[in-house]
Amino acid sequence: MLNPKPLPDVASQHSASHSLALQWVGMEQIALPIRLDLADSHSLNLSAKADLYVSLDRPDVKGIHMSRLYLEMNRFLANQSLTHESLAQLLALMVESQQGISQNARITLSFDLLLQRNSLKSQQQGYQSYPAVINAERINDQLKLELELTIPYSSTCPCSASLSRQLYSEAVDRQFSGTSIDKQALLQWIQSEAGSIATPHSQRSYAYLQLQLADGAFPDFTILIDRIEEALGTPVQTAVKRSDEQDFARLNAENLMFCEDAARRVKTCLENQAQISDYWFKVEHQESLHAHNAVVIDQKFTTEN
Repeated sequence: MLNPKPLPDVASQHSASHSLALQWVGMEQIALPIRLDLADSHSLNLSAKADLYVSLDRPDVKGIHMSRLYLEMNRFLANQSLTHESLAQLLALMVESQQGISQNARITLSFDLLLQRNSLKSQQQGYQSYPAVINAERINDQLKLELELTIPYSSTCPCSASLSRQLYSEAVDRQFSGTSIDKQALLQWIQSEAGSIATPHSQRSYAYLQLQLADGAFPDFTILIDRIEEALGTPVQTAVKRSDEQDFARLNAENLMFCEDAARRVKTCLENQAQISDYWFKVEHQESLHAHNAVVIDQKFTTEN
Protein backbone atom coordinates (compact mmCIF):
# COMPACT_ATOMS: atom_id res chain seq x y z
CA MET A 1 0.00 0.00 0.00
CA LEU A 2 1.35 3.38 -0.95
CA ASN A 3 2.15 5.84 1.77
CA PRO A 4 -0.40 8.68 1.69
CA LYS A 5 0.96 12.00 0.66
CA PRO A 6 1.03 14.68 3.34
CA LEU A 7 -1.81 17.14 3.01
CA PRO A 8 -0.84 20.72 2.20
CA ASP A 9 -0.90 23.18 5.10
CA VAL A 10 -1.05 26.67 3.62
CA ALA A 11 -1.25 28.46 6.98
CA SER A 12 2.01 26.88 8.20
CA GLN A 13 3.95 26.51 4.94
CA HIS A 14 3.37 29.96 3.44
CA SER A 15 4.32 33.37 4.73
CA ALA A 16 1.98 36.34 4.91
CA SER A 17 2.00 38.51 1.79
CA HIS A 18 1.83 41.59 4.03
CA SER A 19 3.85 41.30 7.23
CA LEU A 20 1.49 42.75 9.82
CA ALA A 21 0.26 41.54 13.20
CA LEU A 22 -3.51 41.26 13.75
CA GLN A 23 -5.34 41.95 16.99
CA TRP A 24 -8.01 39.22 16.89
CA VAL A 25 -8.52 36.25 14.59
CA GLY A 26 -10.97 33.44 15.24
CA MET A 27 -14.45 32.00 14.77
CA GLU A 28 -17.97 33.05 15.74
CA GLN A 29 -21.32 31.42 16.49
CA ILE A 30 -19.96 27.96 17.32
CA ALA A 31 -22.64 25.74 18.88
CA LEU A 32 -21.64 23.90 22.04
CA PRO A 33 -22.98 22.76 25.44
CA ILE A 34 -21.84 24.49 28.64
CA ARG A 35 -22.42 23.80 32.33
CA LEU A 36 -23.15 26.29 35.13
CA ASP A 37 -23.06 25.41 38.81
CA LEU A 38 -25.73 27.20 40.85
CA ALA A 39 -25.94 28.09 44.53
CA ASP A 40 -28.45 25.35 45.36
CA SER A 41 -25.86 22.68 44.50
CA HIS A 42 -27.25 21.68 41.13
CA SER A 43 -25.86 22.31 37.66
CA LEU A 44 -27.50 23.58 34.52
CA ASN A 45 -26.54 22.15 31.15
CA LEU A 46 -27.13 24.84 28.54
CA SER A 47 -26.93 25.26 24.81
CA ALA A 48 -24.58 28.12 23.94
CA LYS A 49 -22.91 29.89 21.05
CA ALA A 50 -19.22 30.68 21.32
CA ASP A 51 -17.09 33.34 19.66
CA LEU A 52 -13.38 32.67 20.19
CA TYR A 53 -10.30 34.56 19.09
CA VAL A 54 -6.56 34.75 19.54
CA SER A 55 -4.16 37.47 18.56
CA LEU A 56 -1.86 36.89 15.58
CA ASP A 57 1.33 38.47 16.88
CA ARG A 58 3.80 37.02 14.39
CA PRO A 59 3.53 39.34 11.37
CA ASP A 60 5.17 36.80 9.04
CA VAL A 61 2.70 33.97 9.84
CA LYS A 62 -0.11 33.61 7.32
CA GLY A 63 -2.87 32.43 9.69
CA ILE A 64 -3.75 30.96 13.08
CA HIS A 65 -4.44 27.26 13.75
CA MET A 66 -8.24 27.45 13.81
CA SER A 67 -8.93 23.72 14.12
CA ARG A 68 -6.69 23.50 17.21
CA LEU A 69 -8.54 26.42 18.74
CA TYR A 70 -11.91 24.80 18.10
CA LEU A 71 -10.89 21.36 19.38
CA GLU A 72 -9.22 22.77 22.50
CA MET A 73 -12.39 24.62 23.45
CA ASN A 74 -14.60 21.58 22.81
CA ARG A 75 -12.42 19.21 24.83
CA PHE A 76 -12.10 21.57 27.76
CA LEU A 77 -15.71 22.72 28.13
CA ALA A 78 -17.04 19.17 27.75
CA ASN A 79 -15.67 18.37 31.23
CA GLN A 80 -15.67 21.69 33.08
CA SER A 81 -18.25 23.92 34.70
CA LEU A 82 -17.82 27.60 34.00
CA THR A 83 -15.91 29.34 36.78
CA HIS A 84 -13.32 32.09 37.03
CA GLU A 85 -10.60 29.44 37.21
CA SER A 86 -11.86 27.28 34.33
CA LEU A 87 -12.19 30.25 31.99
CA ALA A 88 -8.65 31.34 32.88
CA GLN A 89 -7.40 27.82 32.08
CA LEU A 90 -9.27 27.74 28.79
CA LEU A 91 -7.81 31.05 27.63
CA ALA A 92 -4.32 29.83 28.53
CA LEU A 93 -4.89 26.63 26.52
CA MET A 94 -6.11 28.65 23.55
CA VAL A 95 -2.87 30.63 23.55
CA GLU A 96 -0.76 27.46 23.96
CA SER A 97 -2.56 25.79 21.04
CA GLN A 98 -1.11 28.39 18.68
CA GLN A 99 2.50 27.35 19.40
CA GLY A 100 4.02 30.76 19.90
CA ILE A 101 2.22 32.87 17.31
CA SER A 102 -0.36 34.26 19.78
CA GLN A 103 -0.11 35.97 23.15
CA ASN A 104 -3.72 36.95 23.86
CA ALA A 105 -7.10 35.19 23.74
CA ARG A 106 -10.75 35.98 24.23
CA ILE A 107 -14.02 34.02 24.27
CA THR A 108 -17.66 35.07 24.32
CA LEU A 109 -20.34 32.60 25.39
CA SER A 110 -23.97 33.52 24.66
CA PHE A 111 -26.88 31.53 26.07
CA ASP A 112 -30.36 31.72 27.58
CA LEU A 113 -30.43 30.99 31.29
CA LEU A 114 -33.67 29.09 31.97
CA LEU A 115 -34.73 29.37 35.63
CA GLN A 116 -37.73 27.83 37.35
CA ARG A 117 -39.99 30.43 38.95
CA ASN A 118 -42.86 30.04 41.43
CA SER A 119 -46.00 32.13 41.11
CA LEU A 120 -46.73 34.74 43.77
CA LYS A 121 -49.59 33.03 45.60
CA SER A 122 -50.68 29.71 44.12
CA GLN A 123 -47.15 28.24 43.88
CA GLN A 124 -47.60 27.31 40.24
CA GLN A 125 -44.27 26.76 38.49
CA GLY A 126 -42.96 27.89 35.15
CA TYR A 127 -39.70 28.87 33.46
CA GLN A 128 -38.29 32.31 32.80
CA SER A 129 -35.58 32.85 30.21
CA TYR A 130 -32.78 35.36 30.86
CA PRO A 131 -30.46 36.10 27.91
CA ALA A 132 -26.86 36.06 29.16
CA VAL A 133 -23.34 36.52 27.84
CA ILE A 134 -19.98 35.75 29.42
CA ASN A 135 -16.99 37.64 28.01
CA ALA A 136 -13.55 36.40 29.06
CA GLU A 137 -10.36 38.04 27.84
CA ARG A 138 -6.70 37.38 28.52
CA ILE A 139 -4.33 40.16 27.49
CA ASN A 140 -0.69 40.22 28.62
CA ASP A 141 -1.49 37.38 31.05
CA GLN A 142 -4.17 39.51 32.74
CA LEU A 143 -7.70 38.07 32.93
CA LYS A 144 -10.79 40.24 32.52
CA LEU A 145 -14.30 38.82 33.00
CA GLU A 146 -17.57 40.52 32.10
CA LEU A 147 -21.19 39.39 32.30
CA GLU A 148 -24.16 40.63 30.32
CA LEU A 149 -27.72 40.00 31.53
CA THR A 150 -31.18 40.97 30.35
CA ILE A 151 -33.82 41.00 33.09
CA PRO A 152 -37.51 41.69 32.31
CA TYR A 153 -39.85 43.36 34.79
CA SER A 154 -43.12 45.27 34.90
CA SER A 155 -43.46 49.00 35.48
CA THR A 156 -46.52 51.13 36.15
CA CYS A 157 -46.33 54.87 35.53
CA PRO A 158 -46.72 57.03 38.71
CA CYS A 159 -48.12 59.96 36.70
CA SER A 160 -50.72 57.76 35.03
CA ALA A 161 -51.63 56.26 38.41
CA SER A 162 -52.13 59.74 39.88
CA LEU A 163 -54.34 60.84 36.96
CA SER A 164 -56.38 57.65 37.30
CA ARG A 165 -56.91 58.27 41.01
CA GLN A 166 -58.16 61.79 40.22
CA LEU A 167 -60.72 60.43 37.75
CA TYR A 168 -61.78 57.84 40.32
CA SER A 169 -62.23 60.53 42.97
CA GLU A 170 -64.36 62.61 40.62
CA ALA A 171 -66.49 59.58 39.72
CA VAL A 172 -67.12 58.78 43.40
CA ASP A 173 -68.11 62.40 43.98
CA ARG A 174 -70.62 62.23 41.11
CA GLN A 175 -72.00 58.84 42.10
CA PHE A 176 -72.42 59.71 45.80
CA SER A 177 -73.42 63.33 45.89
CA GLY A 178 -74.63 63.45 49.48
CA THR A 179 -72.66 64.46 52.53
CA SER A 180 -72.28 60.83 53.62
CA ILE A 181 -71.74 57.54 51.78
CA ASP A 182 -73.24 54.18 52.62
CA LYS A 183 -70.31 51.78 52.91
CA GLN A 184 -72.10 48.81 51.36
CA ALA A 185 -73.34 50.89 48.41
CA LEU A 186 -69.80 52.18 47.81
CA LEU A 187 -68.34 48.67 47.86
CA GLN A 188 -70.97 47.37 45.44
CA TRP A 189 -70.35 50.27 43.07
CA ILE A 190 -66.57 49.79 43.20
CA GLN A 191 -66.90 46.09 42.33
CA SER A 192 -69.33 46.73 39.47
CA GLU A 193 -68.29 47.55 35.90
CA ALA A 194 -69.37 51.11 36.57
CA GLY A 195 -66.56 51.32 39.12
CA SER A 196 -63.90 50.76 36.43
CA ILE A 197 -63.13 54.41 35.80
CA ALA A 198 -59.49 54.50 34.71
CA THR A 199 -56.41 52.32 34.89
CA PRO A 200 -52.79 53.52 34.93
CA HIS A 201 -50.70 52.40 32.00
CA SER A 202 -48.10 49.68 32.54
CA GLN A 203 -45.38 48.31 30.32
CA ARG A 204 -43.05 45.39 29.81
CA SER A 205 -39.67 46.72 30.89
CA TYR A 206 -36.08 45.51 30.70
CA ALA A 207 -32.83 46.01 32.55
CA TYR A 208 -29.80 45.43 30.32
CA LEU A 209 -26.65 44.92 32.40
CA GLN A 210 -22.95 44.78 31.56
CA LEU A 211 -20.96 43.86 34.65
CA GLN A 212 -17.20 43.71 35.08
CA LEU A 213 -16.18 41.23 37.76
CA ALA A 214 -13.65 41.85 40.49
CA ASP A 215 -10.47 39.75 40.51
CA GLY A 216 -11.30 36.11 41.18
CA ALA A 217 -15.07 36.69 41.28
CA PHE A 218 -17.66 34.66 39.44
CA PRO A 219 -21.16 35.28 40.83
CA ASP A 220 -23.98 32.80 40.97
CA PHE A 221 -26.36 33.86 38.22
CA THR A 222 -29.51 32.96 40.14
CA ILE A 223 -28.51 34.98 43.22
CA LEU A 224 -27.57 38.00 41.12
CA ILE A 225 -30.84 37.89 39.16
CA ASP A 226 -32.86 37.40 42.35
CA ARG A 227 -31.28 40.47 43.97
CA ILE A 228 -32.03 42.69 40.98
CA GLU A 229 -35.61 41.42 40.73
CA GLU A 230 -36.09 42.01 44.46
CA ALA A 231 -34.75 45.55 44.07
CA LEU A 232 -37.20 46.29 41.23
CA GLY A 233 -40.10 44.61 43.04
CA THR A 234 -42.15 43.62 39.97
CA PRO A 235 -40.60 40.58 38.23
CA VAL A 236 -42.58 39.22 35.29
CA GLN A 237 -44.49 36.02 35.99
CA THR A 238 -44.73 32.63 34.30
CA ALA A 239 -47.66 30.32 35.22
CA VAL A 240 -50.37 32.21 37.13
CA LYS A 241 -53.81 31.77 38.66
CA ARG A 242 -56.19 34.66 39.34
CA SER A 243 -54.78 35.02 42.88
CA ASP A 244 -51.31 35.50 41.38
CA GLU A 245 -52.55 38.07 38.88
CA GLN A 246 -54.25 39.99 41.67
CA ASP A 247 -51.08 39.96 43.76
CA PHE A 248 -49.08 41.10 40.74
CA ALA A 249 -51.45 44.08 40.42
CA ARG A 250 -50.82 44.82 44.11
CA LEU A 251 -47.04 44.70 43.60
CA ASN A 252 -47.26 47.12 40.69
CA ALA A 253 -49.34 49.54 42.77
CA GLU A 254 -46.77 49.35 45.57
CA ASN A 255 -43.90 49.91 43.14
CA LEU A 256 -44.98 52.73 40.83
CA MET A 257 -41.91 53.59 38.78
CA PHE A 258 -40.69 56.04 36.23
CA CYS A 259 -37.66 54.68 34.37
CA GLU A 260 -35.56 56.94 36.64
CA ASP A 261 -36.93 55.18 39.71
CA ALA A 262 -36.15 51.76 38.26
CA ALA A 263 -32.63 52.89 37.30
CA ARG A 264 -31.91 54.10 40.84
CA ARG A 265 -33.07 50.77 42.25
CA VAL A 266 -30.82 48.86 39.87
CA LYS A 267 -27.88 51.16 40.57
CA THR A 268 -28.26 50.81 44.35
CA CYS A 269 -28.30 47.04 43.98
CA LEU A 270 -25.17 46.98 41.80
CA GLU A 271 -23.29 49.35 44.10
CA ASN A 272 -23.82 46.88 46.95
CA GLN A 273 -22.32 43.91 45.07
CA ALA A 274 -18.67 43.58 46.12
CA GLN A 275 -17.97 41.11 43.32
CA ILE A 276 -18.83 43.74 40.67
CA SER A 277 -15.98 46.17 40.07
CA ASP A 278 -17.57 48.16 37.24
CA TYR A 279 -20.88 48.28 35.40
CA TRP A 280 -22.93 49.77 32.61
CA PHE A 281 -26.71 49.41 32.42
CA LYS A 282 -29.79 50.57 30.60
CA VAL A 283 -33.39 50.35 31.78
CA GLU A 284 -36.01 50.47 29.06
CA HIS A 285 -39.73 50.98 29.60
CA GLN A 286 -41.59 49.93 26.44
CA GLU A 287 -44.50 52.27 26.93
CA SER A 288 -48.13 51.52 26.18
CA LEU A 289 -48.96 55.26 26.10
CA HIS A 290 -46.39 56.17 23.46
CA ALA A 291 -44.97 54.47 20.40
CA HIS A 292 -41.49 55.17 21.78
CA ASN A 293 -39.61 53.89 24.83
CA ALA A 294 -38.44 55.65 27.98
CA VAL A 295 -34.85 54.80 28.91
CA VAL A 296 -32.07 55.53 31.39
CA ILE A 297 -28.40 54.70 30.79
CA ASP A 298 -25.86 54.86 33.58
CA GLN A 299 -22.46 53.45 34.45
CA LYS A 300 -19.84 53.38 37.15
CA PHE A 301 -16.59 55.01 36.17
CA THR A 302 -13.51 53.18 37.44
CA THR A 303 -10.39 55.31 37.46
CA GLU A 304 -7.01 53.65 37.59
CA ASN A 305 -4.51 54.85 40.18
